[in-house]
Amino acid sequence: MADRLEWPSNVWMGVSVESAEELDRVDDLRVVPAAVRFLSCEPLLGPLDGLELGGIHWVIAGGESGPGYRPMEAAWTRDIRDACVQGEVAFFFKQWGGHTPKAGRRLLDGRTWDQLPLPVMGRLPIDW
Repeated sequence: MADRLEWPSNVWMGVSVESAEELDRVDDLRVVPAAVRFLSCEPLLGPLDGLELGGIHWVIAGGESGPGYRPMEAAWTRDIRDACVQGEVAFFFKQWGGHTPKAGRRLLDGRTWDQLPLPVMGRLPIDW
């Protein structure tokens, strides 16, 4: 369907990938001719073993917040961050999650990850 639509040069398109069960969404997104293709891995509910980032420009990861939140394991987030660094994909870590959105704060291994994608493909992510 995506190949039959006109895609303006300013369209960003993303999919939610909360656990490995949704990894097929990444393959679907990869064929969309959007200026920026991104993953929203939030709330991250499990490891994303097998995540391939080719053709993806940005990944946002974060834990669940609110009453009854499900905790996120640090290893899941580190694996995603490391894949982004390796693949030169922008990485934004939103929150650890907890009873409130700010309960767990935003530091991952002592750093705030606020990278944003450059809409020009082939360029490294930028930090703000």
